[in-house]
Parts: sequence; C-alpha cells; structure tokens
Amino acid sequence: MKKLSSTTSPPFWRDKRVIPILLQVLFAVLVVLLAAFFFFNALGSLRQMGMSFGYDFLGKMASFDIGDKLIEFSSTDTYGRAFLVGILNTIKVAFIGIILATILGFIVGISRLSSNWLARTVATFYVEIFRNTPLLVQIFIWFYAVFLSFPTIEKSINTLGLFYFSNRGTVIPWFDLTTSSVIWLIFLLIGLFLSFIIWKVRIKQQVETGQRKYPSLWAFGSIVTWLIIPWFFTSQLPLQLSVPVIAGRGFEGGYTIGPGFGALLVALVMYTASYIAEIVRGGILAVSKGQVEAAKALGLKSPTILRLVILPQAIRIIIPPLTSQYLNLIKNSSLAAAVAYQELVGVGITVLSQTGKSVEVISIVILVYLSMSLFTSLLMNIFNKYTQLVER
Repeated sequence: MKKLSSTTSPPFWRDKRVIPILLQVLFAVLVVLLAAFFFFNALGSLRQMGMSFGYDFLGKMASFDIGDKLIEFSSTDTYGRAFLVGILNTIKVAFIGIILATILGFIVGISRLSSNWLARTVATFYVEIFRNTPLLVQIFIWFYAVFLSFPTIEKSINTLGLFYFSNRGTVIPWFDLTTSSVIWLIFLLIGLFLSFIIWKVRIKQQVETGQRKYPSLWAFGSIVTWLIIPWFFTSQLPLQLSVPVIAGRGFEGGYTIGPGFGALLVALVMYTASYIAEIVRGGILAVSKGQVEAAKALGLKSPTILRLVILPQAIRIIIPPLTSQYLNLIKNSSLAAAVAYQELVGVGITVLSQTGKSVEVISIVILVYLSMSLFTSLLMNIFNKYTQLVER
C-alpha cells in the first residue's frame, strides 16, 4: 500500500498562504459589484428623467469667468478648460499650504518643548485655539473680519511702496520671466545634478579618511559656479522684479492675492499647523532621553542636538501621521467654495448648475482628489522609506 508523503500540501482553500489572497480578491470583487450596482442604478434614474450620461459637455462653451486663475481663461472657453483652471487652483492652495503648514508646525511643535516659558506658553495657546476651532469658522473669520475689512483700493494700505492691502486683495512684488529664463533653468538643473554627485563623493571621502571634507560647501559652490556661466551667455538675469502700482480701480504689476484665496490659505495653514505641531512634539518626546543625555555628555549644544540627534530619529515617527495631515489639507481645500474661491469644487458646482451633469461632475471631482491624495501618499512613502533605519 502506498504511503502518504508527510510533505503533501493541503487543499488551496485551507492553505494559509492562499486564504489571505482569496479574501482580498473576494473583497475586491464585492467592491466592484457594489460600485457597478450604484452606477447602473444612477444611469437608470437619469434615463427616467430623460437625461443622458456622457462627458461630451466638457467641449462646450463654459459661459462663465473665473477670477483667480493660473492660466488664461474666459467665458468663451470650454468646460474642460474650466475644470483645468479649478484643478490648478486646488494644486496651488495645496502645494503652498503644505509647505507653510509644515514650517509653522515644526516651529510651534519645537516651541512647545522649549525651556523658554514665553515661547512654550504662546505655542500652547496657539495649538489649543486653532486646533479646537472648526476650520470653516476660521475661514469665515479670516475672510470677513480680516481680508474684506481692508479699505477700498483708493485708500489701500501702502507699505514701503511695495505692498498694498485693500478689500480687492493683497498685492505683493513678484517676479516675471525673461527671455533667458529657459537657459538659466537648464544650467540650474545641470548644477543641481553635479552638486549632488560632488556631495556624495565628498561624503564618501569624509567617511573613508575621517577628515572633514565640507561636502555641503562644495555642493553649494558647484551650483553657484554653474549659475555664473549663463550670465556670460545672456548678460541677463532669469527673473525681473515686478513692483505693483495702482492704476485706476486696479493694480498693475506684482501678484494679487485675492480675499478668497488669502482667507483659505491662511486658515488651512494655521489649522493644519496646529495638528502638525502636536505630531512633531509627540515624535520628539518619543526619542529616548538617553540619546539626548549622551549628546550632552559629548558637549554638543542644544540646537546641534536637536538637528543631528533628535529630529533624525523623530522624523521616522512623524512622517506617517504627517502624511494624513497633508491629505486632510488637500481635501479641506474644497471649503474654498464658502468664500467664492474658484477651485475644483467651486468650478464643479458652477458646471453642475449649468449642465445638470451631476454624476459626471462628481466623478471628475472624486478622481482628481483621489489622484492628488495617492500621489501625495506615494511621495511621502518614498520619503518614509528613505528615512528608515538600514538593517544589517
């Protein structure tokens, strides 16, 4: 009689390696079926109301204008271009907001642990006030109580002849491109690439010899050298300063920050930074006190300890919750419709009211926010992997 082998594998429905995969496949199928059910149910409802489904409306004339825009747009352009303007406005708010909120959040979070009583108290009050006030309320306060309370353009507040504050918006000096901007950009990219190589080489030499090779200084010098070269070719700077001046009931030159955009940006930054501050504080407190004591025993100063010992270890703890705050900031930018700033949702509402294409407009908005969130998560996951400890 043939004996059964002790290595006989169990049936696939009992294999512990296969069961998790089967469950995930089953869950994915259920999600797809559920989405298909809702989709075809919506199509049936549209047919009953005598409406058709399709995205052909994106090629039709929009018949409305958008005040704040990064690219040219007029009422004679298409709905598709209107959506593009809204997407770019959303990206502008999210990009600037993430940078400013990160900087402010780190400053406040570190100040919360400061030995200075005044800095610690101010940071604590800031966190408690902005974190516990609804974001929409903060947007309204900044919009109605601050930006719209500025005087009219004829009586605008002038600071040093460079900055103008009025209820039409805040106008600041800005930079315009010149004919040599592309050449400067090419040399800048080459300089950044070479400076990175030089920095890596100097770091390697420093590790091998144990002598200080000043890698950062060499990298900076490489960039400066490569930026001197295009000057000899063009004799022109890559940017020229544009100073705003009042022209009638408007401004010429500079860059105008509209009341809606200003209120939204300030509120998002102040609100999100209060959460980032607590994340930073928690990450710093999670670093072992023995690390700090060892650094002090070596004679390192407090700023050096923070920069070289504490933050490199805390950043591994900070990144995952920090990613969530970035995603929240991107999605919270949809509240711009409350202050008439035409970003993606604001444009979508206008298009929906004119065309009645509710399913199509909502699907576009969902896909854009999903793409932005996934792209942000991808970048943060790459950065998170870069900061992880390398196991031997």
